[in-house]
Amino acid sequence: MRFRHPDGTTVHLAYCTNVHPAETLDGVLAQLRDHCEPVRRRLGRDRLGIGLWLARDAAHALVSDPSALRDLRCELDRRGLEVVTLNGFPYEGFGAEEVKYRVYKPDWADPERLDHTTALARVLTGILPDDVTEGTVSTLPLAWRTAYDDGSADKARTALLTLAERLDALQELTGRSIRVGLEPEPGCVVETTGDAVAPLAAIAHHRIGICVDTCHLATSFEDPHTALDALTAARVPVVKSQLSAALHAEHPHLPEVREALAAFDEPRFLHQTRTSTAAGLRGTDDLGAALAGDALPDGAPWRAHFHVPLHAAPAAPLTSTLPVLKSALTRLVGGPHPLTRHLEVETYTWQALPPELRPRGRTQLADGIAAELTLARDLLTDLGLKELP
Repeated sequence: MRFRHPDGTTVHLAYCTNVHPAETLDGVLAQLRDHCEPVRRRLGRDRLGIGLWLARDAAHALVSDPSALRDLRCELDRRGLEVVTLNGFPYEGFGAEEVKYRVYKPDWADPERLDHTTALARVLTGILPDDVTEGTVSTLPLAWRTAYDDGSADKARTALLTLAERLDALQELTGRSIRVGLEPEPGCVVETTGDAVAPLAAIAHHRIGICVDTCHLATSFEDPHTALDALTAARVPVVKSQLSAALHAEHPHLPEVREALAAFDEPRFLHQTRTSTAAGLRGTDDLGAALAGDALPDGAPWRAHFHVPLHAAPAAPLTSTLPVLKSALTRLVGGPHPLTRHLEVETYTWQALPPELRPRGRTQLADGIAAELTLARDLLTDLGLKELP
């Protein structure tokens, strides 16, 4: 979906396909047919943006076979879909029964992360719409915080500088500009937007910036306006933003609140949990650890890294951090000029929701995704953006 900002630029809205994990190119093509096109039809749109997730094997198949890349582009066109951004965070296995810490491997100290991201950039230049010259890729925020030392930091910095050089060369070759954004996430080396400033300043290249995920922003109790103003002051580009909402518990000391939270403690994904105290941010690596005894202070609200559907906050006594998303969006695109032109709804946890909240089959999932995009569209038009055909 495309929108005209009051300054005349085009802002793109997509939804991320990591909600339909597939490891192979055939699986990706099936996603387009079985999921993405039905969402577009529900929205009554001739064209729908998707933020494509390509696992290692699918990306390799596309860069090693030009005809396969052409076929993907044709299939996107045929189904009324377009891609301006890729989710390069998960490397493989995102559909596994247990993902947890695996999603942070390989990290930016591992040469394979550089090679994979380079492959994604090459693919993106081949599938951008004809009238779009800039694409974006989001990636993990360097590494999970443990086992990351000065040597790892040096390797990661060198890898990102090499990536920037490759992206420069790719633009010279194709005429398409690709930028990559580190996506701060709780528990990682770059947990907050503030943590991103130093490593990105050390790289100091316009190709490498930040991807602001509003669920992660909220989980770390960052104020959107303060965070985004600080990034602007530090000249850190917001390459893209993922529109998502975290799980919020206002009174985590109450037994009924803990019981409600326990329903979201599931085995597939990591749900880092945080609370803001007078001494600073406190947290656990997973929701279950927070609920176990007194591992986390419960005198103030908790937020858990669980991407809940934008349009459907959980029932009381829980809620979502949708207000944080709205505040962030106001700063991202509500000013005289947008801070970013690529927005991506990213709710990948539909099948990890408590059983009574999960969609039953493809039809209900498509309905839910369409409802999320409708909400995001309404937020954008309320900010003065005009939806384009």
